[in-house]
Parts: sequence; C-alpha cells; structure tokens
Amino acid sequence: MNISFAIAFLVIAVVFIARTVKIVPQQHAWVVERLGRFHAVLNPGLNFVIPFVDRIAYRHILMEVPMDVPSQVCITRDNTQLQVDGILYFQVTDPKQASYGSSNYIVAITQLAQTTLRSVVGKLELDKTFEERDDINRAVVSALDEAAQSWGVKVLRYEIKDLTPPTEILHAMQQQITAEREKRARIAQSEGLRQEQINLAEGQRNAAIQKSEGEMQAAINTSQGEKQAAINRAEGEAEAIRLVARATAEAIHMVSQTVRQPGGLEAVNLKVAEQYISAFANIAQKGNTMLLPANAADVAGVVATAMQVIKQTEHTGG
Repeated sequence: MNISFAIAFLVIAVVFIARTVKIVPQQHAWVVERLGRFHAVLNPGLNFVIPFVDRIAYRHILMEVPMDVPSQVCITRDNTQLQVDGILYFQVTDPKQASYGSSNYIVAITQLAQTTLRSVVGKLELDKTFEERDDINRAVVSALDEAAQSWGVKVLRYEIKDLTPPTEILHAMQQQITAEREKRARIAQSEGLRQEQINLAEGQRNAAIQKSEGEMQAAINTSQGEKQAAINRAEGEAEAIRLVARATAEAIHMVSQTVRQPGGLEAVNLKVAEQYISAFANIAQKGNTMLLPANAADVAGVVATAMQVIKQTEHTGG
C-alpha cells in the first residue's frame, strides 16, 4: 500500500513538474493564458507556469518565414488576362497581436496579397507589368505592411515568381520580338553600309588631297630645279664671258708687249698681210659675187693703215 502511494505521488510530482517547467527554443515565443485570459509571453529559455491554471495557447516562430502566394488571374489595364504567382516573406514581431489580432494571420496576409496584386496589375498595361515588376513588388509590400501591423506581423518583401500571359499573347509577343530584332539587324546593317561609304569617301578624299599635295610639291621641286638650272646656266654664261674677256685682254696685252719688242712691228705687218690675203681667198671660194674695196689690190696700203692703228693704240696705251 505504501509502495503504491509512493509511486502515485511520484507520478503526480513528475506531471506537476512537467506542466510547471517550460523550455522555449530560441527564436520562438509562447503565449500563456491564465484561466482563459492572456497572461504573458514566454521568452526563449527556462520558464515556469502554474499547472492546470496556465496553458500554452499559441506558439509562434519569430524567424523570417517564406510563404507561397497561390497563383491567380489578374486583368491588366488593356483587358489582358495574366497568370501571376509570387512568394511572400514575413516575420512575427508581436506574439500577442499575432495571437489575438486575427483568427489566422497567414490566411489574412495571403488574401490581402492577392487582392493587392490584382489592384496593382489592373492599373498597368501588359507591357508595363513585365517592365515594372520591382514597382509591383514594392506596392504590394507597402499595402500589406500597413494592414499587417494590427496582426503583429511585419511584411518584409514580396517577389513575383512568374507572369504568364495567354498563349495567343505569348505568340504575338514572340512575333513582336522577332520583328524588333529584324529591325535592329536591318538598322545595324544600314549603319554599317553607311559607315563603309563614309570611310570610302574619306579615303578617296584623303587620297585626292595627298595626290594634289604631291603634285604641287613636285611642281614646286621642278620649278625650283628649273630655277636653279637657269641660275647655274646664267652663272656659267657670265663666267664664260668673263673668261673670254679676260683671255681677250690678256691676248691684247701680249700683242702689245710683243709689238714693243725688236722686230715686233714687222711680224704684225706680215700677220696682217696674211689675214688680208686669206680673207679674199675665202670670199672667192664661197661665192660668185664679190664686193671689193676700191684699193683691194693695194695690200701694202691696207697693211700700212692697220699698222697705223696699232701704233696709235700702243701710243695711247703707253
């Protein structure tokens, strides 16, 4: 009897201790009700409650929770059906509000996310829904976060996973993309041809400029060469004239010196007479008509006249 009582007491003690001691895991929060009313929120760690008076009514996870938002059909501004699904990230920030602010905050957040998404997509045209996905995400998060504050929940972000238009729209969009790519290819090709023509024109222009500059430089070089040749010829002719004049002067000087020597006049007389006779001989050989001076037969007179001139020149030079 005593053993049975001891065992029963031990069992009651274990049950009492088990219902009194509560160990809450990290990043969790447990809501305690006492006699049906909210009493406290148990934080992570070791906690104590009154058995049969207090009870754990709600258990919440305080970590960030991802939740799929069911796919739904949205109507865009241009009356196009669009299949949209996404994922929502939220976190419980107030365990008490999460327990008593809504009967099911997960369902409330899901429904609100869907209605908000339909409203945002309905304000946009089909093309804009693909271009402004970030704006759609921000609009949904803003609307959800404002409403979820009374539920003790913080909506962190919303991401659209997929936007699926009808098959006909997809086909039309594919055709549009193909046409746009072909247009860009034609534009790129025309730009290439245009640039090629510009490069060819620039090359021809540069070649013509270089050719004209080369011809001009060649003409300048030729002109300078002709100028230098003319200068050289002129200098050569001038030098030749100077040399002839110098040679003539030296010859005259030598003749003058020779005449002064003994027998010089006689040699001059002989030379003049020889040249006179030679000149008449040449005239007789080259033509039938001759013009003769009146004293052509008077060789001695001609020689005397020439000698008289030489003497006067010698006298003047002396």
